[in-house]
Amino acid sequence: MASVESAADALMARALALAARGRMSTHPNPRVGCLVVRDGEIVGEAYHVRAGEPHAEVLALRAAGARARGAEVFVTLEPCAHHGRTPPCVDALLAAGVKRVWAALEDPDPRVSGRGLARLREAGVEVRVGVGRAAAEAENRGFLSRHRKQRPWFTLKLAASLDGRTAMASGESRWITGESARRDVHRRRAEAGAVLTSAATVLADDPRLDVRELETGDRAAVRQPDRIVLAGRQRLPPNARVWAPGARRLLLTAAAQDVPEGVEVLSLPADDAGHVELAAVARALAQREVNEVLIECGPRLAGVWLRSGLVDEWLLYLAPMLLGHEARPLALLPGIVTLEQALRFRLSEVTTLGEDLRLTLHPESRRT
Repeated sequence: MASVESAADALMARALALAARGRMSTHPNPRVGCLVVRDGEIVGEAYHVRAGEPHAEVLALRAAGARARGAEVFVTLEPCAHHGRTPPCVDALLAAGVKRVWAALEDPDPRVSGRGLARLREAGVEVRVGVGRAAAEAENRGFLSRHRKQRPWFTLKLAASLDGRTAMASGESRWITGESARRDVHRRRAEAGAVLTSAATVLADDPRLDVRELETGDRAAVRQPDRIVLAGRQRLPPNARVWAPGARRLLLTAAAQDVPEGVEVLSLPADDAGHVELAAVARALAQREVNEVLIECGPRLAGVWLRSGLVDEWLLYLAPMLLGHEARPLALLPGIVTLEQALRFRLSEVTTLGEDLRLTLHPESRRT
């Protein structure tokens, strides 16, 4: 029995590695990998590339052909049982005549939510669930958060000097970090599938918020991320670079705005200071099928997000330099005057990127 479980673990790990190849292209769909195994041999394998195209199970079955009959299938997420942009994967599995399906975890999408596994069992297919569950949960953290919590997974990204400064007093900040760190940020944008910033950052820096600095091989599988701007009552110029075509663009605002054609404007409640409520932001983005969001902003909004309880992960890029006490701070956190009031984080990972460091942190109470 131990050898069977060991083999299943290894095969699911392969399916998960395939699923990861779709990180930059599948959203809003989940990342899914699939293997068809006959007599211990992989006879078909595939991953889901992008929404609207065949799912991993269908592609793997096509690769296996007639050898799929009587085979075992290893898939990182419960096969779908509903008609969306593609037919149900359960139908394809049953038509192929597979004998056993191993699924890493159940799909929380209410259109599936156990129905796929139930249909397989009803048809006499043996189903086993849970092998590789933790890794599968991590791979689809945004998709799972959207369906379980009705909000995306939020990652805050900040770059700073060793003394915790993000720009000179004049606003000069290009470049604090080096090429390797900047390339890593572009990869993170592509994997998140959505980038959020503030009107203040757009007005000050006119960022593009697109994906550019990736290897050529990566770019072929990249879906440009959604660009999201929180404006409150601030007005933005219609020629801002963030509004350039090539991706979905969303403006979340508490005031009427003139925007270019193709920009979706969402009117959301704001507080007395004119700041859009972040809980409303989270709900609105989930309703628009946003799985993950990379937040790139200045110190004021960074402080608001850090205190909101909505940040799931914090990426802090540290450059080996000192900018001095007059430079702009990492985050504005008014009201913290004692150690007991400090916001605490758990350091999960430290990665060297050229001359810089990337710290991956999580709120102290959160486990990933």
